[in-house]
Amino acid sequence: MGRLRFGMFLAPFHPAGENPTLAFQRDLELIAHLDRLGYDEAWIGEHHSAGSEIIASPEIFIATAAERTRHIRLGTGVTSVAYHNPLWVAERMVLLDHLTRGRTMLGLGPGSLPTDSAMIGLNPTDTRELLDQNLDIIMRLLRGDEPVTAETATHKLYDARLHLRPYTEPHFDIAVAAVASPTGPRLAGRYGLGLLSVGATLTPEGFDALAHHWNVMEERAATFGRTVDRAKWRLVGLMHVAETREQAYKDVEHGIEQWFRYFQKVAAFPQMAVEGGDVKEMIDFINEAGVGAIGTVEDAAAQVERLVQQSNGGFGAMLLLAHEWANPEATRRSFELIAQHVLPRFQGQAQATLDAKARASQTRTTHAEQQNAAVAHMTEKYQKEIADKT
Repeated sequence: MGRLRFGMFLAPFHPAGENPTLAFQRDLELIAHLDRLGYDEAWIGEHHSAGSEIIASPEIFIATAAERTRHIRLGTGVTSVAYHNPLWVAERMVLLDHLTRGRTMLGLGPGSLPTDSAMIGLNPTDTRELLDQNLDIIMRLLRGDEPVTAETATHKLYDARLHLRPYTEPHFDIAVAAVASPTGPRLAGRYGLGLLSVGATLTPEGFDALAHHWNVMEERAATFGRTVDRAKWRLVGLMHVAETREQAYKDVEHGIEQWFRYFQKVAAFPQMAVEGGDVKEMIDFINEAGVGAIGTVEDAAAQVERLVQQSNGGFGAMLLLAHEWANPEATRRSFELIAQHVLPRFQGQAQATLDAKARASQTRTTHAEQQNAAVAHMTEKYQKEIADKT
């Protein structure tokens, strides 16, 4: 496995009832913080109901975040493509690709909240069928070989073409979301795209499905004459770290219960079932079920290594699911500690300095003796010069 990229998957998760204007600003400031720390990617969600995941247009949010950052790549995580005309999805992403000079990525999914799709008369089966159809249309538009005429249950296209070609050649990075079912891997393999394993580390079932997901991708890619690249496979996971485990546990008392209750009692998203009746049980579930790490940087690094092993060959990026388990200051510190101590281990930077330290330690005595000898020599030389003058 080559250099592992790190990033954030920002749904986001904010407690219902809080000031949304301030919540948006916290999200933007967090992305700018990650950009300064050297994280590679940030993916922004699309949701329209349930009170917690409050970003309705990841594209608008990305345009704002792009002006506050320099290096980090920004993706829709994900565009609920079943809700939109696929032509306009492609057009908006091409515009973002130009505005960000190639820092844009397109993540696609059917939409995770049934309360979203119900408002436009779609059920979860409809949205998955539309994901398949609309992805095909988007890929045809991006290829630009010929005009696209197509009809879905929600839209009709007549001789449709993109107004502009993408800034990125041949087009921006595209990834399909997957939780536990093989739907996402099948589509990603068919078109040779990336995979966003959103639920891969959030439930024991998703963790167990990791290697299977990649096998499905390879099988479908071979069927359609495509190739798939593990560097474009992204895993989403849960972490919060501090200088000590005790401090990390204390930090998450701030908001972990609200996050668990959202999935247990509000969001109709059974694929993201989490267990825990009180804060201790919630922390234990994260740490003991293998779905994440609350603790130290050593715990975080061990979790990444477990995922590398479970994937049976490695993956391209580790995305940390943004949450407000801790207060904003402790959350920023968690990302900083991970950038400082975990990223170098998986990006080829840590070992070089450790090796340099080891080499210096092994030769320290000899070099120290040479240094002392040099000082003694120059002292003796100077004393002789003084003596010769007198």
